[in-house]
Amino acid sequence: MSMILYHTPASPFGRKVVVMLHETDLIEQVEVEIVQQTPLNPNRDVLDTNPAGKIPALRLADGTCLHDSRVILDYLDTLHARTPLIPRQGPERWRRLTLASLCDAMMEAAVQIRYESFMRPPGMQWKLWLDNQQEKIARALDYFEREAIAELEGEFDVASLGMACLLGYLDFRIPTWAWRSDCPRIAAWYARTGERPSLQATRP
Repeated sequence: MSMILYHTPASPFGRKVVVMLHETDLIEQVEVEIVQQTPLNPNRDVLDTNPAGKIPALRLADGTCLHDSRVILDYLDTLHARTPLIPRQGPERWRRLTLASLCDAMMEAAVQIRYESFMRPPGMQWKLWLDNQQEKIARALDYFEREAIAELEGEFDVASLGMACLLGYLDFRIPTWAWRSDCPRIAAWYARTGERPSLQATRP
């Protein structure tokens, strides 16, 4: 194994990378090291590799460290012989990356909800801020439901991968949110897509 991936299974960002490894048959070429950390308790191995302390982080054979899941996915997508999960060029590339970025924005909001509601003492939680984060996710899901469902239903690529990991995180961390009733087309898509072996193998 020539690469080491630092990640936590509960993170939707780390899960994206592991799903990519499964989808591209690269999983045997990467040592997956599970790291337990929070913003209040960073991991020294991760800090030594990535000064920002963020995971996922991918250390290459030459010691180079790649971090931010989007950077890691782009790199891994150059290492396999299957159909690229990120289109190589043209308008399709920018469209898929933009949809993937929207999924990342929803993930970031969901993680912030988790931190605010789980790590901050109840008397110090900011309800308006929590509501705004959830509204951000709801707006983006509505956009996919109305404007991008056909693209999700096409090839499984960087955008659909991101959406699947986002929805898995919502079910895991905010199980009381009945998002399926507001997004029936996405719910139907996710019911099918969630059966992919890569997603079954990486369920948080």
